[in-house]
Amino acid sequence: MQTRRSFVIGSLGAGAVLATQGPHKAAAQANRRLIVDAQVHLWKAESPDWKWVSGLQPQLPEPFTIERLVPMMDEAGVDRAVIVPPSWPGDRNDYALEAVKRYPTRFRVMGRIPLQDPKSAELLPKWKEQQGMLGVRVTFNNAQTIPWLTDGTASWFWAAAEKAGLPVMCFAPGRVALLGPIAEQHPQLTLILDHMGLTAAMVKDNKVEEAIGQTAALAKYPNVSVKLSASPGISREPYPFRDVTVYLKRVFDAYGPQRSYWGTDLTNSYAKASYRQRITQFTEELSFLSESDKDWVMGRAIMERLKWT
Repeated sequence: MQTRRSFVIGSLGAGAVLATQGPHKAAAQANRRLIVDAQVHLWKAESPDWKWVSGLQPQLPEPFTIERLVPMMDEAGVDRAVIVPPSWPGDRNDYALEAVKRYPTRFRVMGRIPLQDPKSAELLPKWKEQQGMLGVRVTFNNAQTIPWLTDGTASWFWAAAEKAGLPVMCFAPGRVALLGPIAEQHPQLTLILDHMGLTAAMVKDNKVEEAIGQTAALAKYPNVSVKLSASPGISREPYPFRDVTVYLKRVFDAYGPQRSYWGTDLTNSYAKASYRQRITQFTEELSFLSESDKDWVMGRAIMERLKWT
């Protein structure tokens, strides 16, 4: 199992990567650490040709658009972001891909797919031919989708994604242990656990410890990695959210810097902290991270795992 210190610092520095970014504000400091948000949602207003799924509500009352996000990234110093299309517009990726077309150096997409339809397997061999598409994000977090992990609905997907060489981000809060056999049976499948396997509801139900244990246990599989994302949402405290530090450290110690990724899921806990505070929570408040650890966690690791060049 790869531990916190079992890695070799490569020769590619953050400054060299930043040189390829283009003339946006965040890249102006050539020697600054590369900052990559491993998860953001983008959506526009509902319209006749962009309908939302009945019964689903967005995370904010106002659309979180490309025009809204980019200035926030510039102000906070975020160079790049992985767009995870939200659930309420359904299994569509068009707006996320629009962001890539408009800002090709700053965004990539982990797209949604109709997981309940085995015919979707036909889409995967050419999935990356879509500009900016790097992989797939699947969710098992409600009454409809949770059974898919065990009733055979999603069984077709894992082998198909492995064969197509597609990284998969997976949100299965409280059920991460079910992904262990999948990781073992598909060793070439790049599997990324979202939000450490947690939700805010687990705090109320006192289930965080159990869920963190499941997530840490999967570190024995080298093809599994984890997003240390959305931690403000599980905190009972204001910034710098010290009550979640123990969970961040436990997961980081299990996975190490090359398999741990900072991310915000910004819109899911929008009022709890500024974009910049979500960065400094990691870069200034987590004493267990060395400077080289931060280089990996804050951007380099997710870039390498997703093969974002």
